[in-house]
Amino acid sequence: MTLYLSGRLICSDAKQAEIVRAHLPEHIRLTHLEPGCQSFQVTQTDDPLVWMVEEAFTDRAAFDAHQARTRASDWGHATKGIPREYEIRED
Repeated sequence: MTLYLSGRLICSDAKQAEIVRAHLPEHIRLTHLEPGCQSFQVTQTDDPLVWMVEEAFTDRAAFDAHQARTRASDWGHATKGIPREYEIRED
């Protein structure tokens, strides 16, 4: 059953937005290399402080592995305090 995540990453100021811009390319690159990653997109919206996030993983186990890797990564540490609003569904 494919797991989908969609939502937003919402920075509170320009400093947080710069942290996202600095770390995002490597986070995307590493995520695309993960087993079970079907798609992973993080795109800045018209609001320079907000990014749309769309992810698809082959199953819950692949998604859980992604979450664990992310928490331990440079991205995870650098963006830990930035709010996220996500919805997860499985089809």
